[in-house]
Amino acid sequence: MAASRVFCRFGCFGKRPFQQIAASTKFSTEANAAEQQSENNGGRKFKSAVPAEHAEYRFVYPEFLPDPDLSRRHFVRERLERMDMLKRRTAIEIPEFYVGSILAVTVSDNCAPGKQNRFVGICIQREGHGLRHRFTLRNVVDHQGVEIMYDMYSPLLLKIEVLRLEKRLDDNLRYLRDALPEYSTFPFDMEPDTHTDGAVPINPLKVKMKARPWTERWERKELKGVSDFGLPERFHIRAAEVATPWEKFDLMKQYRQTIPEEQQVKIWEEVHKHRTTVEDAQRRERRRKLLQKKDT
Repeated sequence: MAASRVFCRFGCFGKRPFQQIAASTKFSTEANAAEQQSENNGGRKFKSAVPAEHAEYRFVYPEFLPDPDLSRRHFVRERLERMDMLKRRTAIEIPEFYVGSILAVTVSDNCAPGKQNRFVGICIQREGHGLRHRFTLRNVVDHQGVEIMYDMYSPLLLKIEVLRLEKRLDDNLRYLRDALPEYSTFPFDMEPDTHTDGAVPINPLKVKMKARPWTERWERKELKGVSDFGLPERFHIRAAEVATPWEKFDLMKQYRQTIPEEQQVKIWEEVHKHRTTVEDAQRRERRRKLLQKKDT
């Protein structure tokens, strides 16, 4: 890749007087500022390459986005994995859920009665790309915290139910491991809540932490879902010293952690075609069975 070079040439002003040069420089600066202001006020606008109807897919289907690390990219493998993922979605309904939603997952287990095992818990984490996408459920059973990590596209998964569709204030809820148990306790006979079409509700609940020691230094993370850490002032002072608030302005870091929109267009076209055919049919079938169950 040819590296671009910027050449700077320093020289004398020649025969042009300094006042004339200063005046021309001032005029050009004011013209550029006026042009930029006119563009910001109602001129040129940024247009996304992703269609508006596909804009929400990166939140609903995050596993379809490949790994942004270029050293791990392989376009043929990614294409084959997406084909396998869509075929798997035709065999089993994988509903929309987020970190903070309460799920019930049924898997095949040869050692369990009936050869099936069902677990209910809150989704505290989603990670991985493609066929290696995983999600973790947490629940407190007999005063003991239990977490189970599932491979979303594993053939052992038989059914995924969304008992309560909602989001939390944070994108990762691992801190529930060190929070009070009542924030991670859910009954196994919990009935599913009805959710109307529209925006997914955000639960503003803020948890209370247990006394230290913790699994991680949660006071050093910008957590919105914790009401009070209950720590002395020296912990917060140290957290402020090691904080890196400038990273949110690092454009290069953000670029390396995202997939260009030009590459997302083809991915979301495949997902949209599957969504308008297979998932709509699965959704109608689920509603039909639910109405039959209510009538009986």
